[in-house]
Amino acid sequence: MTTSEKIPEHLGVIIDGNRRWAKEKSMPSFEGHRRGMDNVRRIGEWCYKKGVKIITFYAFSTENWNRSKIEIAYLMKLLEKSVSGKYLSDLHDKKIRLQVLGQKERLPRSLQDKIAKAEKLTENNKSGILNLAVSYGGRTEIARAIKRIIEKKTPPGEITEDLISENLWTQGMPFPDLIIRTGGEQRLSNFLIWQSAYSELYFTNKYWPDFSENDIDKAFSDFSQRERRFGK
Repeated sequence: MTTSEKIPEHLGVIIDGNRRWAKEKSMPSFEGHRRGMDNVRRIGEWCYKKGVKIITFYAFSTENWNRSKIEIAYLMKLLEKSVSGKYLSDLHDKKIRLQVLGQKERLPRSLQDKIAKAEKLTENNKSGILNLAVSYGGRTEIARAIKRIIEKKTPPGEITEDLISENLWTQGMPFPDLIIRTGGEQRLSNFLIWQSAYSELYFTNKYWPDFSENDIDKAFSDFSQRERRFGK
C-alpha cells in the first residue's frame, strides 16, 4: 500500500456473473456458485490485509427466491458451509466478526441455526466485520426499519434519518465508502440503497469467480483518486 492509497473502511461487493462464468466454460451453474463462494473467502482475506474493516457481500437477494428450487437449495447448502466449519474457524482465529444481514426467518432452519451459532461465536471479535447479505433487499430493509419505528410508537416529529439508520440491518456500522459490482452490470440492484447515498461506485466486466486480488488493488487505486465531497 502506497502512502497515497486510500482504503475504504467499509466495502460493499455485489457478486455477479457466477452463472455466466460457468456457462462460458461449459460447466454447470452450480460450479460457478461454488467458485464464487471460494472467491468470497480469498478476496475477503486480501481486503482485510489491505486494511478494510468491514466487508458486506451481496450473496443472495430477496429476488433470488424466484430462481429454481434446485438452485436455491444448492445456494443454501453453500451458505451453510460458509458460516460453519473451517471457514468460520479461520474467521474466528483472525478475530473477524461474522454477521448475516437479511430475512433470516425465510432461510432453512438448519442454516438459521448455523448462522446463530456463528454470530454468537464471533460477536466479540474486533479485528473486522464480515457481513453476508442473504435474503436481503434494500427496500425490504427500509420498510422493516419503518415498521420497527412505528411499533415503538415514535412521534413523527422524532423520526430522523439517524433514527432510520439505527433501525436498519447495518445498525451501528458506518455506511460503505466503496461498492464494487462485477459481471458488467452497472446498477445497485436493491443493495444497501439507503446506505449507499454517498458511496463511490466501481463497475467491472469481470465475472466474480475471475475477480482477483489484483482487481481489488485496481479498484482501490481508482477509489484513491476520487474526491469525496458529500455535497459540500
